[in-house]
Amino acid sequence: MKKIAILTSGGDAPGMNSVIRAVVRSAVKENLQVTGIRRGYEGLISGDIEEMRADSVSDISDHGGTMLLSARCEEMRTEQGLKRAYEMAKIFSFDALVVVGGDGSFTGAKKLSELGLNVIGIPGTIDLDMPYTEYTVGFDTAVNTGMEAISKIRDTTFSHERVSIVEVMGRNCGAIAMWCAVASGADEVLVPEVRDKKPEDVIKQILTNRAKGKKHNLIVVAEGIGKSQELASKIEEITGISSRATILGHLQRGGAPSAVDRIHGSAMGNFAVEILIAGEKNRAIMVKDGKYGHMDIEQALEQTPVFDQSMYNRVRNLSLTG
Repeated sequence: MKKIAILTSGGDAPGMNSVIRAVVRSAVKENLQVTGIRRGYEGLISGDIEEMRADSVSDISDHGGTMLLSARCEEMRTEQGLKRAYEMAKIFSFDALVVVGGDGSFTGAKKLSELGLNVIGIPGTIDLDMPYTEYTVGFDTAVNTGMEAISKIRDTTFSHERVSIVEVMGRNCGAIAMWCAVASGADEVLVPEVRDKKPEDVIKQILTNRAKGKKHNLIVVAEGIGKSQELASKIEEITGISSRATILGHLQRGGAPSAVDRIHGSAMGNFAVEILIAGEKNRAIMVKDGKYGHMDIEQALEQTPVFDQSMYNRVRNLSLTG
């Protein structure tokens, strides 16, 4: 092991810079060369690569996003693109590639491993949608950003005795929505894992709580459900209660990472270098039972998502007034 490379791919997540810093500093400490690949797999294919030193990553943990930039690369979905990426890795003489991203990024890494490149995957996605690990870098910051935004929205909701619909990120996974709902005391949460909930069910919950004395209401909606403006309009049309929808969108992907994301990101980056030095190949870093570990990257991608039904139920259990 003489030289490793690192890239960040797909959607950016707060804490990615902590991962980059940890990988670079840990590798340099072991007298390894480190190269950073800009713009993810797109940069690997085009050779957009720079040497990194310990001082290259000074003070980056304070910032959201990724200093290496990120992009979605359609070419990596093709056989030709994969071969170009692998050939570029050979040209630059990587002994291993560390990939920070979600399941799409891991899929690209797995395919490169099948061509012969040693890869290590580090889960970096705000959605907490990689079932092989208990934690993904960026999730805590995204939840805190959502909670802080909802707290501000609630001040106006309270003052005008409104219903507020707040749409948070989460296309296929409702983890952010459920955590924000519990943390903010929402009346209801709508998530992509539960498709049978109708607007009438939400309205019934609102009216039930109003009948028990509640003067304002909060509904959290995951991006994968969407139609928040339509829901607000329907609630107002049927009940006559003033209703507004707010879509947080990419607000949750940015901002300074929380301490939790910085610590997990730093630990995962350091652990990745440790297992590379120990001779491990084609592994995915994970948190399991509160400890850091690793498993085969192909097996990691094969894990089946498990919906957190208890967290979903908790929103309703804690929202009932009286």
